[in-house]
Amino acid sequence: MAVDAIAQPELEQIERIGGADLVVGILASDPNCDADAVRGMVRAALGTMSKPVRTVVVCRNGAGGAENPGLPDDSQSPAVSFFKFADPDPAKGPLQTLIDAYQTILTVGGKLGARASGVIASEPRTITAQSAVYRLFQPLLELGFDLVMPRYNRQKTEGLLNRSILSPLSRALYGERLQNPMGPDFGISGKLLQRMAERDDGARRGFQVNPLASIASTAASGGFQACESYLGVRVQAATNWPDLSTLLALVLGPVFLDVERNAALWQRIRGSKPLPWFGNPETESGEAGTVDTQRMLESFHLGTQNLQEVWGNVLPPTTLLELKRLARLPPAQFRMPDDLWASIVYDFVLGHRLRTINRDHLLRSMTPLYLGWIASYAIELETAGQAEVEARMERLAAVFEARKPYLLSRWRWPDRFNP
Repeated sequence: MAVDAIAQPELEQIERIGGADLVVGILASDPNCDADAVRGMVRAALGTMSKPVRTVVVCRNGAGGAENPGLPDDSQSPAVSFFKFADPDPAKGPLQTLIDAYQTILTVGGKLGARASGVIASEPRTITAQSAVYRLFQPLLELGFDLVMPRYNRQKTEGLLNRSILSPLSRALYGERLQNPMGPDFGISGKLLQRMAERDDGARRGFQVNPLASIASTAASGGFQACESYLGVRVQAATNWPDLSTLLALVLGPVFLDVERNAALWQRIRGSKPLPWFGNPETESGEAGTVDTQRMLESFHLGTQNLQEVWGNVLPPTTLLELKRLARLPPAQFRMPDDLWASIVYDFVLGHRLRTINRDHLLRSMTPLYLGWIASYAIELETAGQAEVEARMERLAAVFEARKPYLLSRWRWPDRFNP
């Protein structure tokens, strides 16, 4: 376990707690993270379960330490201990700080030998945090599942990195139709948590740089039982478009590393299957916002002019020619075909593996292509409703599956397709 993610005084506080059935990480925006309020919420969420659940709530932005560290075994109601930890380096960026928080929470779950652990990182608008706790952890504690991933009701301009790359890639490679394979809200069993620690590649003790990148693949590789739960409409921060290249590098880097590590697994998998799900989808009225397709297309055009040499290290000549053709289209007619986009993602996965150029530089160079996909998506679905958007995403995921033999061929015989 990544004990280096927690300071020594806090480790001693964890030792005083002793053990737990459940560890819940609450990554709320409220810096105070009121212990009494959170205890009451967790007790209410878990109070309907068949047996009392000894629970430790882990909250960031605290001063460190534990409150009510004892967890009596003879309690007739859920006993809830409260553990606070401080972010180790406030100078870190928000994404890396969030990843550190995940590492801390999972480490606490491992050290306490919890039957289940997980995180509530978002703030849904249409259900309470109490409902989120129940929906994420009841399938683990009472129904025998090992992984509970979230389903959200999103506006069509939200969650686009997940919709365009993370979800269809995970589905095609590992054969399970997870809407959000990287959470950010999730619950995992103690068995799956232990497997994640065992599969560490030695780059660091405990979990890899971003533990979310390997949850879905680890569950699939070990035959763990996964399901999904509806968590309502997720409140999501607006995308920082000027720093998009950094986001792509930080998110896709660990994902592509995980693909490389699991090559022997995903090369054997064919097709995909839907997973059991709990809860009910909820309709969100209105539109969260629009995207500036003009600027996105300008970025795409600049990329086709200035990044040909970089892209030529990973993309075949036919793809480069197709990108030039797209750059000549009028904005209203701009459409990036699904098979082209899936092939581009697969080519970048392979280029990352082969280290044809610096990995960070490679991933950042993907930004104009990603913006081109978003512009195409936004133009095509400008007047579409939620059902049309979901159908559109299903078609994209099906194309990723259909194009998987392309990745297999390039993975096994990269020189044959060397551009």
